[in-house]
Amino acid sequence: MLNNAFQESTRPLATTIRAVIFDLDGTLLDTAPDFVVVVNQLLTENQQPTLAPETIRTTVSNGARALVSLAFGIDEKDPDFEPLRQRLLDLYADHLAVHTQPFPGIQELLNDLDARGIVWGLATNKPAVYAEPLMEALAMQPEPVTVICPDHVAERKPHPESLLLAAKHVGCVPEEMIYVGDHKRDIDCGRRAGAITIAAGYGYIEPEDDITTWQADYRADSVAELRTIIEQILEAG
Repeated sequence: MLNNAFQESTRPLATTIRAVIFDLDGTLLDTAPDFVVVVNQLLTENQQPTLAPETIRTTVSNGARALVSLAFGIDEKDPDFEPLRQRLLDLYADHLAVHTQPFPGIQELLNDLDARGIVWGLATNKPAVYAEPLMEALAMQPEPVTVICPDHVAERKPHPESLLLAAKHVGCVPEEMIYVGDHKRDIDCGRRAGAITIAAGYGYIEPEDDITTWQADYRADSVAELRTIIEQILEAG
């Protein structure tokens, strides 16, 4: 059962939390506005009607393949699928950080962590060719101590390898980390690694998704709630 109040949690906590690791799209950064532009540009190029921003937004966390399927109603077996996917990625590479920003309150959260001596990082399924230049363009401070992309591991999330590698980079055990994500695969990854998990209910949640089934340790429906939950976890540790 998800908890959004610390005192309701029955999970044993690590003595010390060393790091907070975030998923990228829909958790740390609001990347959807740039995806809305490029998906609709691709539709326009193919003489198709554009989609409402919110329709695209809820699918962003599932990646380019899901966005192509959403936009054109085709699957990967369709001969047009791969050219469309590659064109979408090319458009996105040229539009990485035009409208993308950290979710409101994220910078303040990072400042809070820094003041406590807690480092932060990323574990994402976004390929490094997009994640790394995006983070460079935003130049967030304090900087992440680690950015784990699919290029750096053999198995993508929900496999725990990303978080195990993040823990190695931080110099801690996974139980000393908090992992925040807006998709079940993120929570599965965190749970399998042994980290404390927080479901980002403010992220890119598809209409059919039931967050209560993810079995995260906590749920935050806003960054303000996320800050409160993390603060309570840190104070308890």
